[in-house]
Amino acid sequence: MKMRTSLLALCMLALMPLTQAIAEEEMPPNVEDGIVTIQIAEPTHKVGYSVGDILEREVTLEVKKPYKLIDSSLPIVGYEKRYKGQTLGVDLSSISHTKDEGKDSTTHHIKLAYQVFTNNVVAKHASLPAEYIRLIKDGKVAQYRIPSWDFVVSPLSIFGAIKVESDMSPYRGPLLLDASQHKLRLQVLVGVIAVCLLGLLYILGKYTWLPRMGGPFAKAYRDLRKYPKNQEGLQQAVSRLHLALNTTAGQSVFSDTLDQFIAHKPKFRTVRGELDQFFQVSRQVFFEPNAAQIADPQGWLKQFCRHCRDCERGLKPDAMKSA
Repeated sequence: MKMRTSLLALCMLALMPLTQAIAEEEMPPNVEDGIVTIQIAEPTHKVGYSVGDILEREVTLEVKKPYKLIDSSLPIVGYEKRYKGQTLGVDLSSISHTKDEGKDSTTHHIKLAYQVFTNNVVAKHASLPAEYIRLIKDGKVAQYRIPSWDFVVSPLSIFGAIKVESDMSPYRGPLLLDASQHKLRLQVLVGVIAVCLLGLLYILGKYTWLPRMGGPFAKAYRDLRKYPKNQEGLQQAVSRLHLALNTTAGQSVFSDTLDQFIAHKPKFRTVRGELDQFFQVSRQVFFEPNAAQIADPQGWLKQFCRHCRDCERGLKPDAMKSA
């Protein structure tokens, strides 16, 4: 018995160099750093896959010369890979390979399509396997590892009640809501608010940088704000409004020529009554100082000037608040 054991041990010792040689031949050394540059386009998500689904990844390898890729070392379609004696449940269903020759390097485009052949009653961890390719230089072979990619295989059906808060897999990612409709509504509302603000600026603005904002009554309305609130300021306001009215008509306007003015400037038809009242105020200010006047003549003149300004801008003064 002891002789048999010793003989077996001697055989094993004799076979060890051969085994090591075979292992060294099967597993060449890793390629030097900087020789291979890799870019991988992985699937868009890591969860939600079930048996039969196809996962695609695109690998781009840039290999510096004089290294060359051994085409026969590329992954083989249908080869069933194992991990610790167990099948991974993911098979390579197709592969395509193209290359672009450059001056200093060769770029390889490798498209890999894997199909899931595993299932479970609960979510199961799986991975696209790491692939090893071989490069050759001056008759010496080196290997390069394409890394694996982890994902989760979902069951075809779920048994029992599932609590979402206890099923938050790190592979799931955040549960995002579609906010495109809300963003569109927000953009439309912002546009409407901008138009409204521009309209208010146009209606209430006192500057002339917008179209039709530099009319005679618009300028007069700005001047009326500067006059003192006394008899002298009242006379200045009336004279300024007469000037704006004459400038608008292109000639002097009197109380008995208002009909001709309205016919020439129909936009002022809505303030026809206020024009008559303006000439009454003007007559009282300059020729009838003892006559009864309205309670706040300067305030009324500002309101009248504002209405005329709205008319020259094409607006409806009746819809405006009193100044």
